[in-house]
Amino acid sequence: MMVRSQFFTSDEAEPVMVENADGKGEVLLVCEHASRTLPARFGTLGLGDDVRTSHIAWDPGALDVTRLLSKSLDATIIYQNYSRLIYDCNRPPESTSAMPVTSEIFDIPGNRDLSDAERFARTSALYVPFHDRISDLISERKAAGRNTVLVTMHSFTPIYHGAHREVEIGILHDADSRLADAMLDNAGDTAFNVQRNEPYGPQDGVTHTLRLHALPNGLLNVMIEVRNDLIRDEEGQRAAADVLDGLLRRAIAVHGL
Repeated sequence: MMVRSQFFTSDEAEPVMVENADGKGEVLLVCEHASRTLPARFGTLGLGDDVRTSHIAWDPGALDVTRLLSKSLDATIIYQNYSRLIYDCNRPPESTSAMPVTSEIFDIPGNRDLSDAERFARTSALYVPFHDRISDLISERKAAGRNTVLVTMHSFTPIYHGAHREVEIGILHDADSRLADAMLDNAGDTAFNVQRNEPYGPQDGVTHTLRLHALPNGLLNVMIEVRNDLIRDEEGQRAAADVLDGLLRRAIAVHGL
């Protein structure tokens, strides 16, 4: 039987995954909501299969698009290997959304009445190593004289609280809009409905990773949201990745990188 302090079983994967670690491109791709996997100790969190595979547990298609961009841009990827229902790594520990009791219309029984010890355990096991790895990689690249452009990758549901979302790709930014501005300057040439800070914006607390890593280091940065019904299959994923590749390349070039 596992003791309480043992967060993962011996055969479970590490929470932080890195792909194309030796990539030579300027872009560092981060995918906080890449997986719907729950650590074994949490069982189902009291949720049915339909909820645990839905958008509240992860960002469907986001990692697939991220991997395509990694290939085209020769970019390193860092992603979280467990569901945001256990800990949302795009939220600070003090946020109620970090370990949500409800998400959209769904209650999450396994997250009710968490003790301080349990919150600390989740933060230590998931949030801290994830963001430490991002910080370390940025520092390593800086020491090697390399530029870093931080791009976080997400997907969103086409229907939220019963309302249909017309936006197809969101280009999100916090206080530093340099890269987002340059991407949006060319977005009118795409076949997608591309909008600024939609369907979320910094007022919703979604730019935590950018605030934590990009803003203090003066890095060009952007958060990208793709509507998940558009990236359900390989054809859709490639179409989105091709458009994002073009927008990123032109925007980065504008800034002389």
